[in-house]
Amino acid sequence: MASDEDLERVARRYWLDRVRMEDIAVEEGISRSTVSRMLDAARSLGIVTVSVNAVHGRAASMAGELGHRYGVTARVVAVPEDAPDVARLQLVADRTAAVLDEAMGDGMTLGLAWGTTTSAVGQHLRARPLRDAHVVQLNGAMNTHSSGVGYGSDVLGRFGTAWDAQVHHFPVPAFFDRPETRQAMWRERSVRRVLGIQQSADVALFGVGAVAGAVPSRVWAEGYLTHADRADLAAASVVGDVCTVFLRGDGSWEGIPINARTSGLVPPALRRIPRRVCAVSGVNKVTALAAALAGGLVTDLVLDEATASALLLRRTAPRPVPALWSR
Repeated sequence: MASDEDLERVARRYWLDRVRMEDIAVEEGISRSTVSRMLDAARSLGIVTVSVNAVHGRAASMAGELGHRYGVTARVVAVPEDAPDVARLQLVADRTAAVLDEAMGDGMTLGLAWGTTTSAVGQHLRARPLRDAHVVQLNGAMNTHSSGVGYGSDVLGRFGTAWDAQVHHFPVPAFFDRPETRQAMWRERSVRRVLGIQQSADVALFGVGAVAGAVPSRVWAEGYLTHADRADLAAASVVGDVCTVFLRGDGSWEGIPINARTSGLVPPALRRIPRRVCAVSGVNKVTALAAALAGGLVTDLVLDEATASALLLRRTAPRPVPALWSR
């Protein structure tokens, strides 16, 4: 009968070194069937233990920890580790669509910030006609290379079609050239009508923009920022954006020059929307997401498991005192 030392040695060769049973048999001068019986004995005696982690259980545990730490309702999406980034995004988008399906009802308004992630969410919505529902764009999409109308219309159109909702576009630039231009536009009655609908939104949906990643943020990748803008953002220690409003690592946004020219919903106005759903896919967005959480911008968080794990490894950033900003 084999000793415990013999069982351990054979088990190590098979389980840790990945040596085939046939080769172990040659090394030990025994038959393959004897190797098989020794491996069974090693497991029976507790020399070898095998465990299978419950993926969904782990995701639920992380969701609970995120909720406790950040004061949000979190949904962590279990994603295979080897899943491509685009597939990871689609799984998060599908789960986010289910959250919206639960959140939206008759007579409600969704405020939507355009972006790669929210566009993906629109592809997974379940057709469910609602009475007197509205979808309003939260940030302009125009830049010097494009009107942004086609892209914005496509994104909002998916939500409007799924819910039979009235869509309200916001046909202004993502960033004005001068703060004075923005202030003048905000006095126009047609613009003020859309601003009023934004302020009456019951639910907001947005992602977070990051500087880099396999699935890049549109605002960083598609001509919205000049070289001077990028230099200003670097000087201000910006880590990302929400609704095309740029944030520092602690969630603050005041004093960043480009924010005086953005058409996006600024944090104080965003925080007035009762339910704020943030969808995030990709560990490259963790720093930007942490800033959004520090700024109190999120009530509902949907993210993939790897991003959740990376977020939990961070220390909680101090929450700044919200500043007032008049839209």
